[in-house]
Amino acid sequence: MRPGESRMARLRRWLRPTTGVSGWLIVVFVGELMLALAGGLVIRQLFRDVPADSPAGQAFNLATLQFLPDWARPVLVLVVGVAILVYGMRRLMGVLLEPFPDHTQPLVELVYQKRSLARGPRVVAIGGGTGQSTLLRGLKQLTSNITAIVTVADDGGSSGKLREELGIAPVGDIRNCIAALADAEPTMTRLLQYRFPTEQDGQPGLGGHAFGNLLIAALSDIARDFEEGVRLSNRVLAVRGQVVPVAPQPLTLHAELADGQELEGQSRIMRTRGIRRVWISPDRVAASEDATDAVRTADLVVLGPGSLYTSLLPSLLVPGIRAALEESPALRVYVCNVATQPGETEGYTLSEHLAALHAHHVGHLVDVVVANGNLRARPPADYHQEPVRIDLVVGSGSPRLVVDDVVDIENAHRHDPAKLAATLLRLLDERQAQQPPPMALRTA
Repeated sequence: MRPGESRMARLRRWLRPTTGVSGWLIVVFVGELMLALAGGLVIRQLFRDVPADSPAGQAFNLATLQFLPDWARPVLVLVVGVAILVYGMRRLMGVLLEPFPDHTQPLVELVYQKRSLARGPRVVAIGGGTGQSTLLRGLKQLTSNITAIVTVADDGGSSGKLREELGIAPVGDIRNCIAALADAEPTMTRLLQYRFPTEQDGQPGLGGHAFGNLLIAALSDIARDFEEGVRLSNRVLAVRGQVVPVAPQPLTLHAELADGQELEGQSRIMRTRGIRRVWISPDRVAASEDATDAVRTADLVVLGPGSLYTSLLPSLLVPGIRAALEESPALRVYVCNVATQPGETEGYTLSEHLAALHAHHVGHLVDVVVANGNLRARPPADYHQEPVRIDLVVGSGSPRLVVDDVVDIENAHRHDPAKLAATLLRLLDERQAQQPPPMALRTA
């Protein structure tokens, strides 16, 4: 029950068409009424046609409680009926609630949430890293039609080991996004993020591997296909929406620095200053079909937040993703990080983030830029970076700039999931309100 909501208000919300319950309750009631009417007609016919002194008549009199006074019969039937109804409803509620992770919420609230979220806008989030999973935690409270398109260029940690040993695309960012979209969060997050203790005495084993990475790798091996393994992970872990890799094979990230030096590998590039440009190999890699389909049918596509050169651009540089973004009718929003990052964006302003997108020929894909305007958030103890400085004029030029409070007030280098999701959905609502109605409605 929502704070301050009465039982009657909850019942009215239960009966709203958005829950899909009210119409079926009427159908069930009409069916039960017809059964009761049929039973009454049978009893009436038996009273008329069966002799009272016959064995059948005596059995009928016993079944209809004729041995009791007239006033006692309906009272007894009413009491027994109510008791059976209450017992049955309680057991039914237990069975219906069993698949839901949060048994503490009333069924009306759970059904309302599920049906409302299923009618939410189609949102695609492109990127990787902590920023993307933070965004997903906010979006899943507003819609279940979410597709997270995740980079597969990581080459460090547990993901890098599995990539080298098994030849599969890195799964670390995929694991983080699945954990963020899981219904059973934070329990599922703790399970998927659990890392086995580091191996002792140099013995190989599971040391350092995250359980979620091993699960996705195992499902990929069972399916004999990486993309299908990720689909199975979505189903097994019951996420809201879907998480898909940007490509079905691992990508290698390359960078050219301002001094002309070239680097290879996401884990090296992310710690480096003075990046001039990045590119991926193989350069003609095919995009995931699930990813391109989601982009083309989306209402809202969110680029970022996340590491500019090592999370966002590797996905945008996949040719199929760029082509799908150009064709998509969706509102395309770039969410700039709230703080600079050591190495790759150290000292960057908002205009320099946008300049990097334009330098890689994807800046034209952005309709709206969202930047944080609240500089009063508390920096963490180990915080050595600074908020991204806004050096553009609000509302000037293209794309449109929106400055809003989207930061976690307790952590100045993290977005607040709820604030960011609310800002994005508000922008989508504004865009849809400005669009003309379909031709069929205008001519009606």
